[in-house]
Amino acid sequence: MLATAGLLTAAGVLSLAGTAQAATTLGASAAAKGRYFGAAVAANHLGEAVYASTLDTEFTMVTPENEMKWDAVESSRGSFTFGSADQIVSHAQGKGMKLRGHTLVWHSQLPGWVGGLNATDLRSAMNNHINQVMGHYKGKIYAWDVVNEAFQDGGSGARRSSPFQDKLGNGFIEEAFRTARAADPAAKLCYNDYNTDGQNAKSNAVYAMVKDFKQRGVPIDCVGFQSHFNANSPVPSDYQANLQRFADLGVDVQITELDIEGSGSAQAASYTKVVNACLAVSRCAGITVWGIPDKYSWRSSGTPLLFDDNYGKKPAYTAVLTALGGTSGGGGDGGSGGSATCTATYTRTNTWGDRFNGQVTITAGSKAISTWTVAVTVSSPQKVSATWNGSPSWDGSGNVMTMRPNGNGGLAAGASTSFGFTVMTNGNTSAPAIGACTAS
Repeated sequence: MLATAGLLTAAGVLSLAGTAQAATTLGASAAAKGRYFGAAVAANHLGEAVYASTLDTEFTMVTPENEMKWDAVESSRGSFTFGSADQIVSHAQGKGMKLRGHTLVWHSQLPGWVGGLNATDLRSAMNNHINQVMGHYKGKIYAWDVVNEAFQDGGSGARRSSPFQDKLGNGFIEEAFRTARAADPAAKLCYNDYNTDGQNAKSNAVYAMVKDFKQRGVPIDCVGFQSHFNANSPVPSDYQANLQRFADLGVDVQITELDIEGSGSAQAASYTKVVNACLAVSRCAGITVWGIPDKYSWRSSGTPLLFDDNYGKKPAYTAVLTALGGTSGGGGDGGSGGSATCTATYTRTNTWGDRFNGQVTITAGSKAISTWTVAVTVSSPQKVSATWNGSPSWDGSGNVMTMRPNGNGGLAAGASTSFGFTVMTNGNTSAPAIGACTAS
């Protein structure tokens, strides 16, 4: 049966996002607030069923942990290998997730040949690396960490020593951003660093650079705050104010590598502070946690993530979900029987300047159903950038999404569930076409 039209809801009215199952995961709850919620992902874990299912259920953004770094993709000069990164990109695209490119120019994880180049060759190699990597993924990456960790720790606010800084000077960052803009004009270009979460000498130096770039028209769209916290380096009291002062320069701010060592209510409270700060800053685009279960964290002994070693949801998970306005729950009643029918009803739930959220409610007919499918078609140049509470597949054009249940698709007679998605309008605000709901 064909869907009936939904009522357009004014932007910022979030009541519909909490109906049925629309806000029972991190990604769904963040999307209802106009944000993404992502995770850093390692290609070699995607074959682990519970790792992949947790990723697919909870998150709407993916950052490759190491697979796009210089040593991974260009270990020999001019010879590029994208296999592991491609695996992550393919998985994310197949699930309707956004992708963050990490990272193009960084002093660490550099193959040895880079540091041995003279200034002329290094400039050529840097620009070629940016062009080749961004060109390979052109149109697929939401945001790139163009330059990573270019400033020293401590009170100097000085640039960090690196082959790029030492041989090319202060101008290498600007050059990298200008090269990146030409390589993929649609991608957001970010500077990313750690220990810049509060106002200090390092964050002041980054702030001065971003302010200068914006004043001179150097292309920079966003600043990433890694936000690695522990007892010795807690969430700073001026965290929100620091995010806001960067946003006031006219850039998006993104929490890019969040993890907080600890456990129990103390860890949960710290995660809540971070989420609340992002929600309070209108240009905070979203949050990415640096991993999924604790056991795969780069500092696993500190148990810094939202899921324990067995993928159990920790108190920190519940705190984040609650801060985002979500609630735990979900799952319909199983059922069976012939002549299974269902209807799909579309509602636009939120609208922003460049995107809108849609929700499709699936309602079983007079008999219980065990599963369902619905096709959603967007009009070019629109693109679906995130989905939740369903498992999507795509046709070759990328414009037709077929949504199936994410897990148990059973519904009792007359019962309902829902899935949601974000559409980037790219200038076209028309509603998607919702196909017939097919049940069995």
